Amino acid sequence: MKLFSCPSCSHVLFFENVVCERCNHALGYEPASNAMLALEPLGGGWTAVGAKSDDRPWRYCANYDHGVCNWMVSADQDETFCLACRHNLVVPNLADASNVALWQKMEIAKRRLFYSLLRLKLPLESRAEHPEGLGFEFLSNDDATGQNVMTGHDDGLITIALAEADDAERENRRTSMGEPYRTLLGHFRHEIGHWYWDRLVRDGGALEACRSVFGDDSQDYNQALQAHYANGPKPGWQNEYVSHYAAAHPWEDFAETWAHYLHITDTLDTGRSWGFRVDPRVDREDLLTAKIDFDVFSPNTTITEIVESWLALSGALNALNRSMGAADPYPFVLSESVVSKLSFIHELVHGRVAHGATGSDLPDTPDIEPAPTPDDRQVA
Repeated sequence: MKLFSCPSCSHVLFFENVVCERCNHALGYEPASNAMLALEPLGGGWTAVGAKSDDRPWRYCANYDHGVCNWMVSADQDETFCLACRHNLVVPNLADASNVALWQKMEIAKRRLFYSLLRLKLPLESRAEHPEGLGFEFLSNDDATGQNVMTGHDDGLITIALAEADDAERENRRTSMGEPYRTLLGHFRHEIGHWYWDRLVRDGGALEACRSVFGDDSQDYNQALQAHYANGPKPGWQNEYVSHYAAAHPWEDFAETWAHYLHITDTLDTGRSWGFRVDPRVDREDLLTAKIDFDVFSPNTTITEIVESWLALSGALNALNRSMGAADPYPFVLSESVVSKLSFIHELVHGRVAHGATGSDLPDTPDIEPAPTPDDRQVA
């Protein structure tokens, strides 16, 4: 996520800001230009500071009224919801004030997801545009029936349990399921990976190429999950998969790897915006040295640049967190097999997996020198 600046006074801004703390202008994010607009009232809407007389007027997304969105919509369009919120199908019952705070956390994570998807220029059909278009349902458990909401994906419909926005409940679930990492943003990135498997792999002619990397997805999915939960993680999964859940089925391997690709690219985008340079004094072989000065979303950026920089940056982030007594933000190890899978995702999102391609048509796995990692980072 990049840093922004106020067009009126040049004050540093962050993605969720709605008011500039220096000049007090209202703020809104405009996704087409990937910019924050400083706004002034114009009739019933807004105009951007510095706009020309013939520039378009703006209005906030309709969900701004609930305090959950700061994205802008062109006032000359009929659409009242922004590019992210137009995909919402079910939102929490807003008569319950506690739901609004949880929904706000949901929307913050979702908008950060959409930031990356838009920067990568990925397709984003809605349910109105495609029978399996992307839609979100944010649901609460039904206390009357005892039915618990399960987070998941089904033909473009992504359900996220509202309870996942409760930090204590999510941590409880993370611990009980033996997961090293569980966040709202991680849920969004994982579940949308299933949707992009449908759009880019199944419908995009990349099925055989994907199977050559992730395995045969035609194996029974429900049986595979039952075996995973009954028997525990596959022995030695760290050598082949980015997480133990990825070993359950090729669909989950793809979705987990997709999520990690977004973790990595968005965090490197943040590192570039902050001017990060990682250059440890004791790293004489430059295994943990990187200057993050490239556009990670550019199709010209190679997976080698991405992974080498990520090994350095994630190592530094983990070390900084440990100095504060906090958990590693990235408690994962990228094996050679995982890097190969990330390479496939990189080629896929940039449209370089040809229709009908096979494994032999894919680029070679980049030769990445393994970075030193503490033994306790080999999480199970």
